[in-house]
Amino acid sequence: MSNNSFVKVHETPTRLRYKYSLLKEEYIDENILTSYLKNIDGVESVRVNKKATSVIFSISKSVANVIEKTLQELTLDDLLSTNCENNAVCVNCISDEKPSLNGVLRASSALVAERFIKSNFTKATVTTAAATPMLIEGTKEFFELGLTSKVLESAAVGISVFRRDYLAANSTNAMLELGEYIEETTVHKSDDLLKELAKPNVKEAWIEKVKDGKKVEVLVKTEDIQIGDIVIVSAGSTVPVDGHIVNGDASVNQVSMTGEAEPVKKARGDRVISGTVLEEGRLKIWAEHVGANTATQRIKHYIESSLNEKSSIQLKATRLADKLVPVTLGLAGLSYVVTKDFERVASILQADYSCALKLATPVAFKSTISKAGHEGIMIKGAKSIEALSNVDTFIFDKTGTLTQGDLEVIEVDPYDEEWTEEELLNLTASTEEHYFHPVAEAVVKAAKQRGFVHMHHEEVEFIVAHGVKTEVDEKNVVIGSRHFLEDDEKIDFSKYQDRINKSLDEGKTLLYVGFDNKLLGTIALSDKIRDNSKQSIEKLRKLGVKHMVMLTGDVDKKAQQVAKELGIDEVYSELLPTDKASIVKKMKEQGRNVAFVGDGINDAPALISANVGISMSKGADIAKATADVSLLKDDIDAVVEAKELANKTMSLINTNFKATVGINSGILAGATIGAFSPIVTAVLHNGTTIGLLLNSIRGVKVKR
Repeated sequence: MSNNSFVKVHETPTRLRYKYSLLKEEYIDENILTSYLKNIDGVESVRVNKKATSVIFSISKSVANVIEKTLQELTLDDLLSTNCENNAVCVNCISDEKPSLNGVLRASSALVAERFIKSNFTKATVTTAAATPMLIEGTKEFFELGLTSKVLESAAVGISVFRRDYLAANSTNAMLELGEYIEETTVHKSDDLLKELAKPNVKEAWIEKVKDGKKVEVLVKTEDIQIGDIVIVSAGSTVPVDGHIVNGDASVNQVSMTGEAEPVKKARGDRVISGTVLEEGRLKIWAEHVGANTATQRIKHYIESSLNEKSSIQLKATRLADKLVPVTLGLAGLSYVVTKDFERVASILQADYSCALKLATPVAFKSTISKAGHEGIMIKGAKSIEALSNVDTFIFDKTGTLTQGDLEVIEVDPYDEEWTEEELLNLTASTEEHYFHPVAEAVVKAAKQRGFVHMHHEEVEFIVAHGVKTEVDEKNVVIGSRHFLEDDEKIDFSKYQDRINKSLDEGKTLLYVGFDNKLLGTIALSDKIRDNSKQSIEKLRKLGVKHMVMLTGDVDKKAQQVAKELGIDEVYSELLPTDKASIVKKMKEQGRNVAFVGDGINDAPALISANVGISMSKGADIAKATADVSLLKDDIDAVVEAKELANKTMSLINTNFKATVGINSGILAGATIGAFSPIVTAVLHNGTTIGLLLNSIRGVKVKR
């Protein structure tokens, strides 16, 4: 049950305006919210402004109470599941109605029948009956939208009927109906490709509960699963949550989410994502992300956004197509004035640019989004593809992107002689074992390798981007960054400054441990550079990226070593988490088109600030939500794949764009000088459009 706050800002008998708190939520998509609110009975239209957090309703009757109840109770889960058949993609965005062959059959039947009919009156009746749906549709569109391609095509058929050229009228009508059917089928096919990515939710799942002091397995609805629940998944079942394995091992098929063909072995401590399937084994999973925060729900959100969003090149194509309609009409009028030839006018009216210009571009974008999704790369819409193709600067947050993010303890250094290395490690592991971030996992793993002995402690408090706090034997324990211990907890570091500096100069990453308001010691960790990081950076340069930047909290000496090894152009070291977004903004102010690649909670501002934000697979959920591109596979080369897909998609669209203008201009010129009859013009025009659409749905390929 949600309890959103809203304020009624303005009210008239036909209009309501509200300030709405839910619009501050990162996951909310304006188009999806608009579609949802339009379904309220009595609401004529809805306008949502996310930046202003306002919703404006045009209403036909008094429905303020219903609207306000809806606003108060609406949840993110409601938006992502509303009006969705089989929990797939929202039907407001994709129609499940398949293209109909009725128009093709009607026009084709008239074309064949007309050849065998002797009576002119009967020919006229059959031809007019077959053409009437198109003529009605063209007339409606003229009064609703003005001059469009459909209006011109209807006029061409109407002129042929008027001239009693029934062969031309029926042939043209049949070709136009066939062309429209193929166009609709192609667009529908591109939507189907996207639908495949929206995996159906698991309806129910088993969770572990304690009843009467005993652990029992209970079947619950997936929407009732809470963060922290232990979810049990057996062989053949789909994982319903994103989380970490706390017990068991299994073979997990991740092909639907990451594109990996081979099943992956998973054991305690490993992450699993929703939508993947257990082929063998049995797992108990600690639920970290549930409901709207799971990977499958994020995919739905991405798909719905991508279907509603138009890129600048799409808008350019639409505007150009609309501008060229009057040109076609003008040439038809001029031709009639000069030649008084209605046949030539009918030919010119069909030589239109709109279909290919308006349809081929979105189909190409959808095809790329689909192909990327099957490779574990979620791209949020056409704008993101276009922006990524223009990127000339990549900024990488080092840890978890250029490096594996799998830290390893390399040294334990107690500063108190009464504490051994094992005791310091056990204290840290006992506190950290409740959390599944890389540092905690590395410390717990090292403690187990040395014979982990758990130390009793009180409840642990997790402070984002700082560390953890608890109590042992009624004494404070604080573990985390130097800033956390020294500045926030006021622990004195001066006595051990030389030892700390020596470790830092050696390029070690330190975790600081405080006990009883004193610095108890440090744990040094290392993070291995990914094997393909250097190769990926070289590939990006070949794809047109001119500047590579690395951001890190490491000391400068270590940062420079990594940068030199990878071929990075510019390094920012010893950064605070809040510094990243300002560096991104600075780069943009220099005129660069910036892509930021990160994975942490603190990366969200930088991901938003960049022209394109790319989140790694192990990243925090907020990072994935704010990113334009979200990777579901832990591979830096996926960043290269995304860039290459974007480049090739824009190249394909530009090729289609030029071909559309060039070929249709030739057809228009031929029709204007009388070289093409209406039938020939219809064949050439529709053939060109269909060819370009098929080229778009075939899409682009990425080199392996």
